[in-house]
Amino acid sequence: MNRSSELKKLAALAGVFALCYFLPLEWPRFQNALQEGMALVRWYAREHVILCLVPAFFIAGAIATFVRKESVMRYLGPHAPKPFAYGVASVSGSILSVCSCTVLPMFAGIWRMGAGLGPAVAFLYSGPAISALAIILTARVLGLEMSIARMVGAVGFAVVVGLAMAWIFRREENAKAATVADFPDPGPPPRPLWQEATWLLMMVVLLIFANWSEQEGGGLFGAIARRKWLLTSLCALGMAGALVAWFKAPLWKVAAATGTVVLSAWAAPGHVLVPFGVGSVALGWITATSGGELTDWWNSTWEFTKMIAPLLLGGVFVAGFLLGQPGHEGLVPSEWVAAAVGGNGLAAVLTSSVVGAFMYFATLTEIPILQGLMGSGMGKGPALALLLAGPSLSLPSMLALGKIFGFKKTAVYAGLVIVMATIAGWLYGYFFRS
Repeated sequence: MNRSSELKKLAALAGVFALCYFLPLEWPRFQNALQEGMALVRWYAREHVILCLVPAFFIAGAIATFVRKESVMRYLGPHAPKPFAYGVASVSGSILSVCSCTVLPMFAGIWRMGAGLGPAVAFLYSGPAISALAIILTARVLGLEMSIARMVGAVGFAVVVGLAMAWIFRREENAKAATVADFPDPGPPPRPLWQEATWLLMMVVLLIFANWSEQEGGGLFGAIARRKWLLTSLCALGMAGALVAWFKAPLWKVAAATGTVVLSAWAAPGHVLVPFGVGSVALGWITATSGGELTDWWNSTWEFTKMIAPLLLGGVFVAGFLLGQPGHEGLVPSEWVAAAVGGNGLAAVLTSSVVGAFMYFATLTEIPILQGLMGSGMGKGPALALLLAGPSLSLPSMLALGKIFGFKKTAVYAGLVIVMATIAGWLYGYFFRS
């Protein structure tokens, strides 16, 4: 018996006992914090799991199953041309409208397929940080100057943070690069590359349309908002056809699934989560029971789900418990946060970066929150720091990242984002404080 190991277990058990014994259940703020944590988990489950997280898990499984490892290594691997790899990864978020949690399964997919650490991290940061909708809404609500600063900072951060991670962990990256030449020739692909690219594009476009902001507006974005569910349905029908034509899924299964989705939409008009959820279950049934690469797809999707989903939900609860839902407060009094981020001083900017890194922001919710904080005295520097650190990091995403590529890399990544957001926010507040 290892005495040291047993003592650690005893200490952990004693700590858990002490925590349970001294829980301040009678304290109103603690009761409210528990309610806020559960309320945020419920809100996340209702608003983001079905429409965001489930499609993201299927996309990650598809990347791991259908995308050839050689293609990922060629364009995003250690030997890929750095200007191309980092350029693509750093602007990829402009077409996505995902939060720091939804991007994780897709990041895990390309990371496991052999993408270099630098480009993969650049994608991880840019995915939630620079969506076109977020940049436009920032300009409308917080001003064009803040929107430009956010866009330039986010693209630059994606590249710099990615390069820094690749350099810090260069020994591991060099070892990965050394193994690339040893890959055997996998033979001809099972289908043309354009089919696999089109399939992934349809899945990503479906994710984008399903989560498109429904706020009224003019131009192209407003037109898409008014027709988002029609466009989502067309993408789903295209995927149904591709399942039969390209992936040889049984026609009767796809027909039965499509009919069930249509019936669920007819039976629950106005409740879009019902047909979307039924469609997700139907896709899971088709892939899990059809054998071959479709079942491989399901197995990969399930592996990502088991690895990431519990940590995300647990992290969302802790974030709600500590900081509350948007517009509410948890265990930490909101006036403490508001007072700490007032003005443009370095301490205020650092506090804003740290709070933003641990707080959970759903897609686009950081903008109205910032509008309220700036109305209460928050400076421009802390505001930009929160915009650069908040959407791309959160306590739930950090917990899941630790599971994906280890605690050390997660800590370094979070530290780089916080430090760079602090520097950028302080400089911005110093030069553009008025």
